[in-house]
Amino acid sequence: MDLANLQLGTGNLLSCLVRLLSKEPEWLNAKVKFFLPNMDLGSRKEAPDPAEGVILQLRRLHARGLATWQAFIHCVCMELEVPLDLEVLLLSTWGHEDGFPSQLGAGEEGCSKSQLHHALKRPHQSCGSSPRKKQCKKQQLELAKQYLQLLRTSTQQRYGGKNPRLGQPLSFHIAPILQKSRDTAPLDTQEEAVMGDPKAEDGILELFNTKAKKGSRVIVVLGKSGMGKTTLAHQLCQKWADGQLDRFQALFLFEFRHLNLVTGLLTLPQLLFDLYLSPKSGADTVFQYLEENAHHVLIIFDGLGEALYPCSSRKTEGPDASGPIFTLFSGLCNGTLLPGCWVMATSRPGKLPTCLPVEATMVHMWGFDRLRVEEYVGRFFRDNPLQAAALAEVQADRRLQSMCAVPALCQVACLCLHHLLPGTSVGQSAALLPTITQLYVQMVLILIRQSHLHPTSLLSLGEVALKGLEAGKVVFYAGDIPPPMMAFGAAYNLLTSFCVRTGPEHQETGYAFTHLSLQEFFAALQLMASPEVDKDMLPRYVTLHSRWVHRTNARLDLLDYLPTFLAGLASCACRPFLSHLAQQDEVWVGAKQDAVVQALRKLATRRSKGPKVMELCHCVDETQEPGLAQLAAQSLHYPLSFHNFPLTYTDLAVLANILGYRDAPIHLDFEGCPLEPHCPEALVGCGQVENLSFKSRKCGDAFAEALSRSLPTMNSLQKLGLTGSKITSKGISCLVKALCLCPQLEEISLRNNQLKDQELLDIVEMLSCLPRLRKLDLSHNNVSVSTLLSLAKVVVTSPTIRALQARQTELIFLLSPSTETAAELQGAPDLQRNARQREEAQTRNLRLRKCQLRVHDVETLIALLRDGPCLEEVDLSGNQLEDEGCQLMAEAVPQLHITRKLDLSDNGLSALVVHCVLSALSTCRTLAELHISLLQETVVLIFAQEPEEEKGTQKRAAFLDNLMPQMPSELPPSSRRIRLTHCGFQAKHLEQLCKALGGTYYLSHLDLSGNALGDEGAALLAQLLPGLGTLQSLNLSENGLSLDAVFSLVQPFSTLEWILHLDISLESQCFLLRGDRRRRDALAGGSLPECPAGAQFLGFRQCCVPRSFRLRECQLEPSCLSRLCEALEKCPGPLEVELSCEVLSDQSLETLLHCLPWLPQLSLLQLSKTRLSPRSPLLLANIFSLCPRVQKVELRYPHHVSLHFRSSEEQEGVDCRFMGCGLLQEHVEPLCWLLSKCEDFSQLDLSGNLLGDDGLRSLLECLPQVSISGSLDLSHNSMSLESALYLVETLPSCPGVGEALVNLGPEQSFRIQFSRQEEAGKTLRLSECSFLSEHVPRLATGLSQALQLTELTLTRCGLGLEQLTILLSLVKRPTGLLGIRVEELWVGRVGVLELLRASAQASGNVTEISISETQKQLCVQLEFPRQEENPEAVALRLAHCDLETHHSLLIRQLMETCTRLRQLSLSQVNLCDASSLLLQSLLLSLSELKKFRLTSSCMSIEGLAHLASGLSHCHNLEELDLSNNQFDEELMGTLEEKCRLKKLDLSHLPQGSWSLDMLTRGLSHMALLQSLTLSRNGIDDVGCCHLSEALRDVTSLKELDLSHNQIGDTGAQLLAAVLPRLPELRKLDLSANGISPAGGVQLAESLSLCRHLEELRLGCNALGDLTAKVLAHSLPLQLRVLRLPSSRLGPEGALSLGWALNGHPQIEEISLAENSLTGGLPQFSKGLPLLRQIDLISCEIDNQTAKHLAASFVLCPALEEILLSWNLLEDEAAAELAQVLPKMGRLKRVDLEKNWITAYGACLLADGLAKGPGIQVIRLWNNPIPPDMAQRLQSQEPRLDFAFFEDKPQTLQST
Repeated sequence: MDLANLQLGTGNLLSCLVRLLSKEPEWLNAKVKFFLPNMDLGSRKEAPDPAEGVILQLRRLHARGLATWQAFIHCVCMELEVPLDLEVLLLSTWGHEDGFPSQLGAGEEGCSKSQLHHALKRPHQSCGSSPRKKQCKKQQLELAKQYLQLLRTSTQQRYGGKNPRLGQPLSFHIAPILQKSRDTAPLDTQEEAVMGDPKAEDGILELFNTKAKKGSRVIVVLGKSGMGKTTLAHQLCQKWADGQLDRFQALFLFEFRHLNLVTGLLTLPQLLFDLYLSPKSGADTVFQYLEENAHHVLIIFDGLGEALYPCSSRKTEGPDASGPIFTLFSGLCNGTLLPGCWVMATSRPGKLPTCLPVEATMVHMWGFDRLRVEEYVGRFFRDNPLQAAALAEVQADRRLQSMCAVPALCQVACLCLHHLLPGTSVGQSAALLPTITQLYVQMVLILIRQSHLHPTSLLSLGEVALKGLEAGKVVFYAGDIPPPMMAFGAAYNLLTSFCVRTGPEHQETGYAFTHLSLQEFFAALQLMASPEVDKDMLPRYVTLHSRWVHRTNARLDLLDYLPTFLAGLASCACRPFLSHLAQQDEVWVGAKQDAVVQALRKLATRRSKGPKVMELCHCVDETQEPGLAQLAAQSLHYPLSFHNFPLTYTDLAVLANILGYRDAPIHLDFEGCPLEPHCPEALVGCGQVENLSFKSRKCGDAFAEALSRSLPTMNSLQKLGLTGSKITSKGISCLVKALCLCPQLEEISLRNNQLKDQELLDIVEMLSCLPRLRKLDLSHNNVSVSTLLSLAKVVVTSPTIRALQARQTELIFLLSPSTETAAELQGAPDLQRNARQREEAQTRNLRLRKCQLRVHDVETLIALLRDGPCLEEVDLSGNQLEDEGCQLMAEAVPQLHITRKLDLSDNGLSALVVHCVLSALSTCRTLAELHISLLQETVVLIFAQEPEEEKGTQKRAAFLDNLMPQMPSELPPSSRRIRLTHCGFQAKHLEQLCKALGGTYYLSHLDLSGNALGDEGAALLAQLLPGLGTLQSLNLSENGLSLDAVFSLVQPFSTLEWILHLDISLESQCFLLRGDRRRRDALAGGSLPECPAGAQFLGFRQCCVPRSFRLRECQLEPSCLSRLCEALEKCPGPLEVELSCEVLSDQSLETLLHCLPWLPQLSLLQLSKTRLSPRSPLLLANIFSLCPRVQKVELRYPHHVSLHFRSSEEQEGVDCRFMGCGLLQEHVEPLCWLLSKCEDFSQLDLSGNLLGDDGLRSLLECLPQVSISGSLDLSHNSMSLESALYLVETLPSCPGVGEALVNLGPEQSFRIQFSRQEEAGKTLRLSECSFLSEHVPRLATGLSQALQLTELTLTRCGLGLEQLTILLSLVKRPTGLLGIRVEELWVGRVGVLELLRASAQASGNVTEISISETQKQLCVQLEFPRQEENPEAVALRLAHCDLETHHSLLIRQLMETCTRLRQLSLSQVNLCDASSLLLQSLLLSLSELKKFRLTSSCMSIEGLAHLASGLSHCHNLEELDLSNNQFDEELMGTLEEKCRLKKLDLSHLPQGSWSLDMLTRGLSHMALLQSLTLSRNGIDDVGCCHLSEALRDVTSLKELDLSHNQIGDTGAQLLAAVLPRLPELRKLDLSANGISPAGGVQLAESLSLCRHLEELRLGCNALGDLTAKVLAHSLPLQLRVLRLPSSRLGPEGALSLGWALNGHPQIEEISLAENSLTGGLPQFSKGLPLLRQIDLISCEIDNQTAKHLAASFVLCPALEEILLSWNLLEDEAAAELAQVLPKMGRLKRVDLEKNWITAYGACLLADGLAKGPGIQVIRLWNNPIPPDMAQRLQSQEPRLDFAFFEDKPQTLQST
């Protein structure tokens, strides 16, 4: 197109454009500067003609290319008043791709070259590429000055425009809030400075007031997006250009978003000159000058968070070395490049690169506070009538004010208010700006209206923004942005331009959004409004970032705030805008919005932490969705913690908004977080915060003042923590005033705040204003001793402070509520907590430990403690009182108001003052304990309690006294005790010491351990002991005593009545003499309480308290033992002796055994942990001839011997156990000879020895010599199959044997049970014996000869079907019965037919057959001799059988063998049709069949028909069990014909109406029926009605089981009417039938007429106490079993039952489990002579209840099992049980699972077990006992079981 030929009317187009632009020179300059950012417009000469200047500038724009020219033309048409016809022609001619004016290309080349020189101003060669030239110093200095002036001039030109763009300094400036801190320094030494003031604009100059003297000065400015970091960088450039930063001669500014585009390697000179500004000449000289004056050089790097870190670790060694941009930055920071220069970098908070030096200064840039916001708004609307209205809007709306705290948002808000205020009323403008997103939306709407741009055009700008974010791109070029959008962005400051230099010869104009958040907003618009983006794509953009991303040289992650804008656009308020923008209906927009909200819902339910929580709150707040906000609020953690990341006012404001939707209280914890000084103001009125904690050294007075404005408005706040801050008196004064307005506070922590004395006193004075305060923590502050004593005085005088705890830097006040507040708490629902609080309020303590108190402070302390109220505890340990101070305190003790404890430990006390302290003891009657240990520097005085408090403690102490602990440290605190340990006392001090102690009032415990008394002192003390009165304990441990001291102490043990226990461990030097408190009270003149009923069993009487003598860890020679026994002769009994030594010789053992007759009072002798010789079993066996009083002898590995002696001449069975003693065959004969001296053994246990098969043979031969009435245990004796076979063969010759059990598997059991009377039959059980075929004949021979053997069980013995068949055929006897039970895996596989075939081969008559496929069990009973049936009768029965040919032979054999079959039992079998047909035929031939059982089996309909047919002919049946099957009507119909039936079991059969009718009809014919079981049959009240009618005629019924049905109260009432008509009823089970008191009472009343009732089971019904009371009056005298578990019984009902059962003569089993029996447990003072089991599981039984219960147990001599699991039993209860265990001869099992018994209680139980030989196990699973301790206890006593599953070994069933 020819420029001269372009005509428009009378002029051409170019002339019109030139004339138009000549009128707007400033506008044209601004646009040229925008499109040509590096053009030096001020240096060019002014053109004489303005039109020529315009043409020159148009040529420069034209030279930039088509995209730039088109964008400029769109700017002209958009921003200037262009006539419509000219605008149309401009856009149609030059506004598209074909309209590029070539005429303006004339001179383009020259313009381009000129532009190059004016822009880069660099020499032809790049800096650093040529060697430095030698120049004189003056020339070098001149070149440097020229460059520095050029640099300053260029910067002045850059910032000299009158219309600055966004990103450049504004025309007015608000000083930022800069908080300087050294992050790398320790927390307590960090420095803080809040720089800048709203009235001062030079606060930023303080950035460079650092103390660094050498190396690089590195400053990092950290701030969140929009805080003004980039603005700050440009402000520094402008101030430097204006001469305000005179300390710097050169300043360079680089932006990492530009530097990221440089891909090549550069040197530092190339970075400074090629990429910033080149010198006109002498580049090397200039750089040399910069190096020499580096401390005057400032290099600013903006956007460090956007830097791409290189993967390589290249380091620059000098200025000529090249490297990536970031390597150069690292070198500048570390001082390897341009050492001494200043480096400043700006960054968003996050993970910073490691190249930053540790001494770098970190400066946090915060947003505007309230004053700065108001100043900014005021300046923005300066000279504008809307100024007052704008200020009012901002001040009235907290949301808008929180957004304006971000400077970037404040500018946008002002822009929106500028356009909204004229057309709205007060408050409406702010209401349109509720969120950040809607703030941007309003801005866009305003710009659209101003530019008359179609809204859909914005999507093209959004597309550019989104593609840039996804590609990590923030810099665009002219071709990337459509010209109309380029013009739109340029016109309204949405885009900024700059020169991009990526190399020495390459530069371009780059464009970017003025702020990254603006790019993210337009990207969000694109996602929400573009039809090309599906709604399913949106959730992947809704993510939460932790903001701790470490950049790599991959693409940048620029989507930080995109989720926030998406959430904001998902608000309903944005729906019309998005619909208009997308040209879609609101339903389409709503679907996209829902997708975003749903994604946020998923994120809200996750348990996020830290930054992600804050980002989630921002997103949720932007949506303005109440439901989503409530979900997010309820999902927040409690406590909600924020650690080590910056938080602004806006963050906390958003958090407070979300918390407003939370119902539950929350705990906010901010630890190590840099906090905006005014951010606490955001929490104003936040009522959900219960605990608030700040811990940061960056919190100063400004923070405290802001917090003070918020605290009075937080009405729910209970705990406040402000620790580790740098608050001065100014901030404290504000806090104190605010705290006085917070009466609800309960806890305040001001730790580690460097507070001074006066500030601490001010804080304490405010305590009276906080009536609910419970704790004030002022630790780690600066407090002097004088101030500490002043605080102590406040504690003593203040009625609300109950404790002061001071120790070194610790200073804590504990308070109790005031009287009014306490009254309020009494009415609160949590009564238990309030009672505890009231109890704590009555105790007051003063603890001043390690506070450097000296002697001159003692008078002040004494006056304080003497004149003030009573204190419970005073702790002055760790100070420097020394002898004088301690003596003064001891002398003042009687005058001091101390009720519990005075601690003077670690105060430099010496031995010289000990006697003074003892003297003070004699004059102070309230002193209960004195403990002095000079070695441990301990001086503690314990005082007696008030009588009311002492009552409970003495009760506990009485129990503890009886526990007989092993160590002196465990002695109970009762009466007065004196502990003088490790004081260096010798024998020569004893007389003086005892003289001083002799006058001591009521001395009970004396501890002289750890001194140097020696044997001489022990002998002297034994003589002086009577003068000390009646003690409870005397501890002489660690005094260098030997065996001679033992004999000295035995003398007072035998003569002084108060000494009951003498415990000595010689090697451990433990010497302890103990007594019993009740014995001591009696000897002191008191009286023992009356013995309760049954106390004679418990040993409560004085004469029954046993004495114990324990001597351990010493060498016991024969002479020593003789001397010891001689000394013990005079000791009253009963006496228990325990001896322990490493090795006891045979001679010593013989001497000991021969001395036993000298000790008639001896009840127990134990040799624990003592190794004996192999002959020891024989020596111990001789005891029966030496001492007939022996009741039990036990020798158990490892090294344990116990001998129990009878207390009377009653002859009972002796228990003898030699376990794991290494007995061989050679020992059997002499052992049996010695054992024959005993008349009767109740148990002989030789398990765990080495007898082997030969030993068993010898033993069985000698066995007739030994009289055994109980059991013989030979387990684990290395026996083989030969022993089992030999036992079978010799069983007939063993007299008295009732049962034998042999298991040759891993269990290795071999037990024989004897009986006093010869039994009619014997039982033999063989398990895992692995019989082979050749063993079967020998086994059969033995069985044939053992005529007394009536039952044989073969379990997993390797017998196959063939071997079993042979065994059955070979066993032949002349007469009698033999039952053979086989348990093998193949039994469950072969089927019923094969098992019957094997049974048919038996040589005798089969009388019983029992088959269980699931249990893999076959049982056959044979009767001898076999009686052959008449062949004709067999043939006649065969004629009635319809069998297949191949089964005819089997049925014939069965008819011959089973002609006398009386019982047939099939359990859990699968009957095929052939089997059922065979069963039918067999039933037809069984004329003597009495019992038929078919349970849990499976068969077809045809098989059921066969079964029904067969049963219909069994008219003589007496017992029928068809339980747990699915039967039809035909089978149920057979019941009507069973008139002789005595027992019927139809449990687990669903009873329909038809089946119940048939059952009731059948019952009417069963006149002989004795047992009916209908458990779990679904019988309801209607079915029970029919059943009750049928039962009226069954008068012979003895057992009725209707458990687990639904008969309810109606059914119970119907049965209550029927039961009296059943005179023979013995057992009744109605468990789990939904019976309440309405039916239970009538049922209980009817039971009074059932006089023969023996078993009653009514558990799992809600019977209640009313039913229990009625039942208590109705219990029959014949009752043996009463089970009422889970019956809703309370204490009242249980006591009624206990009263009725007390002394019951027949009761054997009681179960009251799972009832709440607290305080109402029955007591059986009259005893229950036949009770075998009592079940009290989960009955809430506590220690006190267990004490009476244990007394009842002793009165139940037949008790075998006690179940007390899942209760509240502790060690006290365990101690009571341990005392009674030895007295319960038949007890076998105690269950104490899931209680609160500790290892100490378990030890007591183990001691009780040692004295109770018959107890098999005590269950202790899930008690608070450590696993290692449990393992140790179980190794010592295997009968303690701590496992989850109980190990139940196979046991004998006595016949």
